[in-house]
This record gives sequence, C-alpha cells and structure tokens, in this order.
Amino acid sequence: MTFSADARCVALSGGVGGAKLALGLADVIADPGRLTVVANTGDDFEHLGLRVCPDLDTLTYTLAGIANEETGWGRAGESGAFMAALGALGGETWFFLGDRDLALHVERTRRLRAGESLSAVTSALCARLGVPARIVPMSDDPVPTVVETEEGPLAFQHYFVRERCRPRVTGFRHEGAERARPCAAFLDALAAPDLGAVVVCPSNPYISIDPILALPGVRAALAACRAPVIAVSPIVGGRAVKGPTAKMMAELGTAPGAAAIARHYSGLIDGFVLDTADRAEADAIAAGGVAVEVTNTIMSARADKQALARAVLAFARRISASAQSSSTA
Repeated sequence: MTFSADARCVALSGGVGGAKLALGLADVIADPGRLTVVANTGDDFEHLGLRVCPDLDTLTYTLAGIANEETGWGRAGESGAFMAALGALGGETWFFLGDRDLALHVERTRRLRAGESLSAVTSALCARLGVPARIVPMSDDPVPTVVETEEGPLAFQHYFVRERCRPRVTGFRHEGAERARPCAAFLDALAAPDLGAVVVCPSNPYISIDPILALPGVRAALAACRAPVIAVSPIVGGRAVKGPTAKMMAELGTAPGAAAIARHYSGLIDGFVLDTADRAEADAIAAGGVAVEVTNTIMSARADKQALARAVLAFARRISASAQSSSTA
C-alpha cells in the first residue's frame, strides 16, 4: 500500500530500548491512537504472589510520561519503603518493586484473578494512566522465557536480575509458545488495510522479539501484511545500547554487530535501520536483499526518539512507494 500520514503502525517491543522508540512513534504519528505497540510478555513472572509484567510496565510508564528517566524502567518519584520492610522481615528483595509500582502489580493481579484477560487489564490500566497509543501484550497466555546456561536452565528474571546476566548463555526456550494464541488485537492490527509500517524496535532479538515471533501465526501474519516490516538495530559499534544483547550474541558464537542482527531477522524484514557508526556494514546487509537506512539510532533525548521515529516512518514510506512502483511497472 502507499504509506500515508494517517496510516496505522504496529511496533514489536521489549522494554527500555523499545519503549524509547515507541514513545518517539507516539509523538510523531498524527493520531497516536493508530499506533499499536505489541509487548513481549516472555519476561512476565509471579513474584511475591503478584503478576509482574516488566516490559508491559516499562512501555506503559514511558508512554504515560511517568517513567523513571534515570533507569528507563519503573516509575518516576519512586520510593522503596516496602522493600526495606520486606528485607527486615527476611523476605526476598532481589527483584525491586517500588512503592508506586507495587500498586500496578496489585491491581493487575486482582483483576486477573477475577477472570479478566491480560489484554483487557492492560487496556484498562493504560486508559487510567492516559497512554495515548494502544499497548497490547503479545498473548493472554503465559509464554515464559527460559534461559539455557552452562549452569543449567534459569527462569528469565532469575538470569537477568538475580544473577545479573552472569551465567554463560547456550540458548533460549519460550515455554508454551506452541500452545499460546497471539492477542486478537495484535493480529487485527497486522491485518488492517491501512497499515503503513511494522516496526521491530531496537530490543534484544533473543529475549524480547523472538518470544513474539514464536507465537503460532505471527510470522505468517507479518508475511501477509501489506506494510513493510522494518527492524531497528539494538547494536551500535559492536555493543548493545542497553542490556546483554552483545554478551548473548558472543556466547552463542555470533560476532555482535548490526549485520548479525539483520541476518537474525532474515526472511522477516523488508528494511533495516542501523546507526551511522555501523555504516560500513550497510552493503553487506543490502546484499541480502534488505533495504537499508543509516541514521542516528542513539535516543538520549526525546528529540532523538522523535527523529528516529520520523526516519523509520519515512523509510517505510519509501519502501512502500518502491514496491508500488515495481508492481505497476
């Protein structure tokens, strides 16, 4: 289709890095309600009797304008009286739950136990917090990510937070993915006739994007959608902008780099965005039949997020125009 100013956009996202670009997209799309952000839920887990959804929460807080800008996760103006009191009682404190953040987990858990779906709860909480875009979990069914390590399998948050990504990674499992169903809103957004772009945010491909792609029907829906699928590299200069992406790649025998990320998404994407620092890798990526855009991908300030979002959408527009021109030639 021809990309228009009021076209819909779908973004696949993990936590901090993805949330930055999602915020930029919400800022520059004329109607942010036409942006659907699909959140990875492979990080979700039960902790202290509560359902915690880290990526969903980071996206929600970021797009609501109440995120802790220093950490990139959690709420602004947070306090830790609950955790201090819990520690004094001998409770588990390795996973920090701030006092303000705790309220969201309590309310989510209450509503889930009352029979509401995760997608319905997420929609209601986003509405209460004034989130302008639509945030949906990838699935209402649990699909926990298990990290295979040389020390044995670890639940994702045990690897990521409790062990601080120390164990050497040998692989990943997305448990229950084959039985899970993508959220209806996710598939509906991909099937929209006015969809202008699908953006794979600069999130860790193994633990943030692969869980989404592992759901039955998702890859087929991406292949069938009328919009270009564009991935943004989370690697700049051989290093991860945030998180353990480069460490994981190296431990899995892949040299960290933008070209390796593009290869990971081979057969799925129409375009790839890499940072100016990695310009030398552009030709190798293009040789694989993928359109390439080189621009600044570091999102330090809000203006950076908006600039990258504009660049991605303009790139999608050019790919759409080129495809249309080829089909009518």
